[in-house]
Amino acid sequence: MRHLTPLEARVLGVLVEKQSTVPDTYPMSLNALVGGCNQKTARLPVIEATEAEVLTAVDGLKGLSLVFEGSGSRVVKFEHNMGRVLHVPSQAVALLAVLLLRGPQTAAELRLNCERLHRFADISSVEGFLEELATKGEPRVIKLERAPGEREARWAHLLCGEVAQPAPRLGGGGGAYAGGGGDGSVSAGELAALKAEQTRLADELATLKALVLRMAQELGIDAGVSSSESSNAL
Repeated sequence: MRHLTPLEARVLGVLVEKQSTVPDTYPMSLNALVGGCNQKTARLPVIEATEAEVLTAVDGLKGLSLVFEGSGSRVVKFEHNMGRVLHVPSQAVALLAVLLLRGPQTAAELRLNCERLHRFADISSVEGFLEELATKGEPRVIKLERAPGEREARWAHLLCGEVAQPAPRLGGGGGAYAGGGGDGSVSAGELAALKAEQTRLADELATLKALVLRMAQELGIDAGVSSSESSNAL
């Protein structure tokens, strides 16, 4: 089987997820599938795919027999066929779906995030299925090297291709898909974390500037902050 595109992976993950979380609306219409792909929560990265793009991804998955059209409805609906095509049990399907939707995760994170798809008894059970996916037949997942500062190693899926191990100098991050930037590439999770940290630091700096300005005004001294800077800070 060829490697999936990122949007094909997202579509497949959504179909698996919604089968368990909203069974009353499964199989899914194209409109519902687009909404699931663009969902703001439990997705990494968050995307804005169009209906045409999702339909193209669905067609690609249909060509691989991973998705097929459901019957018995006037509206065309779609359902996944991951377990049969990949020859894996439902527990493994649940783990793959969460990795497709949320990116690299530790076994503990996977157990928590899989709760609504499959309830694993403990972390060792999760690790057992991951090991099977990594070693039995064609590898479907890979255990990433533990990055500096991380207590546990994370797992990533291989359905979109090979995954680069975390670069030692980057610290605290998971694997990035190969081809995005070589050994120095960063994952979507790392990028999101860096952006969040940048925003936090910018807010903290603005607060400190505002505080310094107010103190300087009270003391009647020049704070060394321009009017434009002070207005932005306030």
